[in-house]
Amino acid sequence: SEKIIHEGQWLCLCETVYEDKDGIAIAWESVRRKKTISGVVIVAKLLPSNRFVVIKQFRPAISGSILSFPAGLTQGDSAHALVELREETGYVGKIRMVSPLMKTGASIIDDNGQIVYIEVDENDPVNKNPVQHLEPGEVIEVFLVKKEEAKDFLLQENAKGVHISSNLWYFFVLSEMVWG
Repeated sequence: SEKIIHEGQWLCLCETVYEDKDGIAIAWESVRRKKTISGVVIVAKLLPSNRFVVIKQFRPAISGSILSFPAGLTQGDSAHALVELREETGYVGKIRMVSPLMKTGASIIDDNGQIVYIEVDENDPVNKNPVQHLEPGEVIEVFLVKKEEAKDFLLQENAKGVHISSNLWYFFVLSEMVWG
């Protein structure tokens, strides 16, 4: 069974009670979005320099700033990633790959997301002096990071108290260790 414990403007805190394999009732709290929205995480690579777009943004939930890839919410349209990239960074690019719809944070939230790989032609005049189109209240700093310099960059920012998104660490550091 499921009941709503608290309902806010955008999210609901729910309690789900289920039986485990031994027939014992287990209560589990989770978060659900009020609208069926999915997220997009944008891995944007500038060509020909092979630098990646990383952002730093304040997030109230963690009472601090976090380094991450640009991202946003959609109604399931992965092409919206182009809009989010332009809003948050000013860059314009082309979608080259979209992941399947995946679950994000399944231990606490019933949320869907996709990873969208976008190539940005930095020689295109529109990308020479990108201008952000931020929503009210958004403060986003843009960094262009080479993969071989990313680990040091992330550790330097973390030493300053900036949080690191796990997907950045996996993309830039762990995947290299695991896959070579």
